[in-house]
Amino acid sequence: MKHVIIGTAGHVDHGKTTLIQALTGTNTDRLQEEQERGMTIDLGFASLRLPDGTLAGIVDVPGHERFLKNMLAGASGVDVVMLAIAADEGVMPQTREHLDILRLLDVKNGVVVLTKCDMVDRDWMEAVEEDIRVQLKGTFLEHAPIVQVSALKKKGIEFLKKTLLSAVSRAERRNPSLPFRLPIDRVFTRAGFGTVVTGTLVAGTLRVGDVVEIVPQQIPSRVRGLQVHNQKVSEAVAGMRVAVNIAGVEVGDIERGAQIVPPNTLLPTSAFDGVLQLLPNLNKPFKDRARVRVHIGTEEVIGRMVLLDANTQLEENARAYIQFRSEQPLACTRGDRFVVRSYSPMATIGGGIVLDSAPQRHRKADSTVLNALEAKERGTPEDLIETLLKYQPLGIVRKDIALQVGLPADLTDTTIQTLYAQGKTIALTGDRIFHTQILQNLTHKATFLLNQYHTQNPLKAGMPKEELRSALGREVDTRLFPALLHHWEDKKAVEVTGITVRATGFKVQLSEKQEALLSRIEAFYQECGIVTPSVQEVSKGVMAHPDAIEPLLRVGTEQGRFERVAEGIYYDAQTFINLKEQVKNYITTHGGITVAEFRDMTQTNRKASLLALEHLDAVRFTYREGDVRRLG
Repeated sequence: MKHVIIGTAGHVDHGKTTLIQALTGTNTDRLQEEQERGMTIDLGFASLRLPDGTLAGIVDVPGHERFLKNMLAGASGVDVVMLAIAADEGVMPQTREHLDILRLLDVKNGVVVLTKCDMVDRDWMEAVEEDIRVQLKGTFLEHAPIVQVSALKKKGIEFLKKTLLSAVSRAERRNPSLPFRLPIDRVFTRAGFGTVVTGTLVAGTLRVGDVVEIVPQQIPSRVRGLQVHNQKVSEAVAGMRVAVNIAGVEVGDIERGAQIVPPNTLLPTSAFDGVLQLLPNLNKPFKDRARVRVHIGTEEVIGRMVLLDANTQLEENARAYIQFRSEQPLACTRGDRFVVRSYSPMATIGGGIVLDSAPQRHRKADSTVLNALEAKERGTPEDLIETLLKYQPLGIVRKDIALQVGLPADLTDTTIQTLYAQGKTIALTGDRIFHTQILQNLTHKATFLLNQYHTQNPLKAGMPKEELRSALGREVDTRLFPALLHHWEDKKAVEVTGITVRATGFKVQLSEKQEALLSRIEAFYQECGIVTPSVQEVSKGVMAHPDAIEPLLRVGTEQGRFERVAEGIYYDAQTFINLKEQVKNYITTHGGITVAEFRDMTQTNRKASLLALEHLDAVRFTYREGDVRRLG
């Protein structure tokens, strides 16, 4: 079943909310102030059962220019628009501005609803309809049906539902197989549940239990529950209005404009490159580095719009490549639509498409940059696949890439090979493809963590593997980590020994005092011989604190000066060599050695003998056959 969102648009007091109540029975003005003033201030929501049984979500937006920020938040997820125009007033300023915004957001489908038809005569109605057709010429609603209704008298409502069904059938289906993405348009607390957010799921499938991240705040969370049209569900798919009960997040930590995405798939940014299209009939030229308000998803951010070509200003209806530099973090990705409003006085001046969500700063009129942005705007197969891979921290199976970018399988394979030849992709595990930038970022993070660990633990030969994997984050799971280690070793970024990892070239460096103490410890062990002392005994023997002994014993073991038998039990290297020679001679003469025979031979106790023989088994010098050890 197709899932779509129907949104309202139109001038203040043109009957949008009354129309929705007539269609659905729901008063979307939920705020007391809205009900007292009879004017929509914030977004309202309802659901509409269409004649074929399809259940569509409805977003009601305010019409007053003072609340256009809220209108933009609601319009960002709309598939089909109902443009409400009051028959007694006709097209008004906010009608035009809402229409401009919908065009900039690339809404392609809709119905014009002529409201309050009971308040005018037929001649006036015909004149208003003629003016509407003139005003809509050249827009996506140029050929849209105009439906006459009287919401208060319920006239034309059933015909409007049929007309909406036709528009809904033409709407493009959203992709449920992409990573889920939910721009948040409302945040509140519900007793017994905690924090709840709502929004339109613009891509993917969201399920109860999913681990999520809230961006740009980068807050980890989990989906505790989902509701669609006030019904509990186990999953929601793209195109649905969704209420999400999120775990471990306070209502004050997030606000409208944040987004729910899979962890580490949408990184916060302070800038994006894009293409800007200005509206016609602007009052004045648009200047380079103008301070503006950018509306993207459900968020409004303020920043500077930098023209990347040689122009210092743009005239009305102009088109140019830009870099938006935000004054606060935001989350966006290639292909996102944005609307630009002047900072003050506020007016819609244009909009466009994000082409790169993590750009570097560019020199003005740099032909290389402008050519690259032109290629990204064209949406070449290389750019589509590379962009997809940049947001996949665990890579993607080759066969799934074609599905996600909408390219034929043979073209996808050819493009992947091209990117591989350019050094932009790599396969670490079988048929799973990664972007090299992802691996570079992980490599930099791993070497930073290792160097930090070496600084904090200068006497340890390396960082435990599992500790490093955990520090790298949840995206590096137990399936991927061994392949990463192999890749890093191949690139000479790390060295792996047993269960530890160290930065390439790292060696334990002892101070003069530490070296002197290690020499005293070594001499003490040599005096003890086969009778291994405890750390406390070593501490007394060399007159040093016990906490200083164990780290130096580990260093000495790495240097080959000690042999670690068990926790806290060491031989000096020469003693261990002598011990192996004794055991070898005994077994050669007697055919084998038992724990009791070893005890008698070394004049030690049973525990020490057992530990020594078990260690010889572990290093494969001997092996156990019943109660007897034989040479390995």
